[in-house]
Amino acid sequence: MPMRDLTELTDVEEPAWPLLSEAISTSRVSLEVLPVEPAQARASLLQLQVTARSWLGAFVLNCGGVSLDSGWLRIYGSPGGGSPKGPPGIADVNEFPDRFDPVWRPDGGLVVGHDVLGGTYALNGPEPGAVGRPGGPGEVLYFAPDALRWEALGVGHAAWLSWLLEGGAEEFYDNLRWPGWRAETGPLPGSQGITFDPVLWSADARRDLPAARRRALHMTELLDLHRDVGLELDKIDPGFLGNFHPGET
Repeated sequence: MPMRDLTELTDVEEPAWPLLSEAISTSRVSLEVLPVEPAQARASLLQLQVTARSWLGAFVLNCGGVSLDSGWLRIYGSPGGGSPKGPPGIADVNEFPDRFDPVWRPDGGLVVGHDVLGGTYALNGPEPGAVGRPGGPGEVLYFAPDALRWEALGVGHAAWLSWLLEGGAEEFYDNLRWPGWRAETGPLPGSQGITFDPVLWSADARRDLPAARRRALHMTELLDLHRDVGLELDKIDPGFLGNFHPGET
């Protein structure tokens, strides 16, 4: 497919941002919208090769990201550094090239969000089966921290984001939240998550999650732990779960 220049990606009929912006502003879920860095946003859109007619393109171009539900979920955009606690950008998490590379593609799946448990949301590439991922092209997957495997959610990016803004996380995480969780997740910076002892994928944690000991952990360590244990238990490498710079706090 021929590469499209930035103007072709941004100057489109019926851009998605007005509808997406309304969905964000009318959401009843607690959230923080991060300011966007325009130059980074344009560079990210160019590398993704998606237009502003899509919710993904509109979000990356116009939003620095969203910290959703008292910091429980981090959805990645193109942040301008306005919030020191905010999550990193979609370019950093997915290790975009420093400069536009027409050959580079996130073929293993584009990471579009994380939750505080280290669960990973990714958008399938064109051939998910070739990289051991379930679901179809363009479908959102979830790497579940209590099962340590990918699950296909059966929706694309726009439907997934709309579902979250409408409060879908409440039921989705019903058995993974504990009394007082907001007080623990709210103060965490976007580069940290929460780890459990006993671990989330154990029978002991499933029996009594509120009794488990919890502590903050850098997302790099948390994602590495999930990938390593998932590989050890299932003998299947879950692949790329996102990048966080170890120096971030």
